[in-house]
Amino acid sequence: MTNYKNRVLIFDTTLRDGEQSPGATMTHAEKLEIAEMLDDMGVDIIEAGFPIASEGDFKAVSEISERTKTASICGLARANVRDIDRCWEAIRHAANPRIHTFIGTSPLHRDMHSLTQDAMAERIHEAVTHARNLSDNVQWSSMDATRTEWDYLKRTVEIAIKAGASTINIPDTVGYTAPMESSDLIARLIADVDGAKNVVFATHCHNDLGMATANSLAAVIGGARQIECTINGLGERAGNTALEEVVMALRVRHDIMPWDTRIDTTKIMNISRRVAAVSGFPVQFNKAIVGKNAFAHESGIHQDGMLKNRETFEVMRPEDVGLSGTSLPMGKHSGRAALRAKLAALGIELADNQLNDVFVRFKDLADRKKEVFDDDLLALVHQNDAEDDRLRLKSLAVVCGTTGPQKADMVLEIDGKDASVSATGDGPVDATFNAVKALFPHDARLQLYQVHAVTEGTDAQATVSVRMEEDGRIATGQSADTDTVVASAKAYINALNRLLVRRERSAPGSDIKEVSYKDAGE
Repeated sequence: MTNYKNRVLIFDTTLRDGEQSPGATMTHAEKLEIAEMLDDMGVDIIEAGFPIASEGDFKAVSEISERTKTASICGLARANVRDIDRCWEAIRHAANPRIHTFIGTSPLHRDMHSLTQDAMAERIHEAVTHARNLSDNVQWSSMDATRTEWDYLKRTVEIAIKAGASTINIPDTVGYTAPMESSDLIARLIADVDGAKNVVFATHCHNDLGMATANSLAAVIGGARQIECTINGLGERAGNTALEEVVMALRVRHDIMPWDTRIDTTKIMNISRRVAAVSGFPVQFNKAIVGKNAFAHESGIHQDGMLKNRETFEVMRPEDVGLSGTSLPMGKHSGRAALRAKLAALGIELADNQLNDVFVRFKDLADRKKEVFDDDLLALVHQNDAEDDRLRLKSLAVVCGTTGPQKADMVLEIDGKDASVSATGDGPVDATFNAVKALFPHDARLQLYQVHAVTEGTDAQATVSVRMEEDGRIATGQSADTDTVVASAKAYINALNRLLVRRERSAPGSDIKEVSYKDAGE
């Protein structure tokens, strides 16, 4: 087994653990797109999904396995033969497939499974042995490792290594540990476990106490050579270790953490924005590395220092993470060539038909907005209407007054036929949503509605995110427009279209059945 003395492997689980965030479910096409971007930026291992969870997950993992050029493709499987076989079936055509099997080893998890220490040890041996008979690239995870008794953790790790695991993952499943503990635990395992020198130790941290990045880096200092992480720290509860944070920390502080990664950091901003768009989880403004304010300086002292020497208040350059040094606006006189060049500078390459589609939307926006900035273009590129959507907004007119209910007149295309209605509500957005529901009755419940401006100014585009739930199915829609109400209507309709797809997949007679992710956390 390679020692990786000078390198840390980046294992991205955005498509698996990240997608377990309530409402973060991605479409098949979006998963393929994100996987391609991860591979292009140099991620070593992509955990593409949990193949046993649903037919949709299986198909996404299978296609990602066939399409990915460089990265190892990993599928998740619980510690049983059925899960492992389904995982292998999904990833077997990858250039370097990896089976990742796991079980919770802490007292709490043993109680949940009603297993004694000996019974769980036997299950670990059987699961890893079965996986190893299928693939020579097997990862085993001791879920809730940081709350597992030392003697039992050591025992289970030794069992997994002897059964053939080549990577041993030590997850901090509930974000409980602290940096010193994280480092000491990995170092102690490497020192005391039989066969430890022949495997790669990995760290998988959650951010419940705000220490995921610190714990992951501490584990590396202790000897771990694989960090499991997600774009933007996406994940259950408070999220996972953020890929962009650990990668840039290793790069900027190479003096005290002398380990390299394969990541092309100039691609970070583009994939961060895309994951935020498809997941419906916007990045907080002050988020490290990728937040809107990460390279903004407003105070006079900071601005003066930046003018004299940018290193006074910046430990890295915006260009290092893919931000262009300037955000020069484009206007209605800009042509296709200028648009293509601007998008290329933002790290986006489009086929001719895609460029033509974006160009039409760009011209329409330029007619309504004096200056079209970089973020405006990104919002245009990532509009997510699909050709097979059952619902489409044709027209919307809203009448607002200082007294009485607001009124929305809407024309909606439903399955290719136009339908119109007038509806009222407590505000223009409420009236608009009531109009949609009148034209297309449904029982979906609005869980989240949020608006943020793409750029500054009264003519700024508004990006609206909507999350809806129906019978346990959750879908997110997003849209941008200079008219906030129009953006709201499109986002709401987009979420409905996604719910309809999920409803059809789980309908009686469908061969696509979803199972709970309850046991898929790390």
